[in-house]
Amino acid sequence: MGNICRSPTAEGIFRAMAEEAGIAHLVDIDSAGTHGYHVGEPPDPRAQDAARDRGIEIGNLRARQFQKDDFQDFDYVLAMDRQNHAILLDLCPSEYRDRLHLFLSFAAETRVRDVPDPYYGNIDRFDRALDLIEQGAAGLLTEIQTALHAAKA
Repeated sequence: MGNICRSPTAEGIFRAMAEEAGIAHLVDIDSAGTHGYHVGEPPDPRAQDAARDRGIEIGNLRARQFQKDDFQDFDYVLAMDRQNHAILLDLCPSEYRDRLHLFLSFAAETRVRDVPDPYYGNIDRFDRALDLIEQGAAGLLTEIQTALHAAKA
């Protein structure tokens, strides 16, 4: 929603995975909220702490609101939950519908489809969200590596 918990955490985690895989220079990674509540603010301190505990630094990120042009600018537009997916679907031009996905649709290890918003919870909720985000990011990385490999062939 506001781009201060789940999305910047996913951005940081995926960026680290892409760097480790050697593809960070081939992909543009960004996050945005469906609402402008926190534009310009850093991630929630609890999100920063939870990410830092896993070796990921996200304190340099700043919240921004999703723009309709993002559908054109990015090959993947990922929603953290079905509520945000519905908001994005309403904004999405028909020619870009194939770019819009639930983030956890890439997480083969779980049947959970929504990354729960930890904002009103304790650090345990942030840790649970990070567990799910790591699963989704790993699956997304595999998807993108496969696409990059196919493009080279």
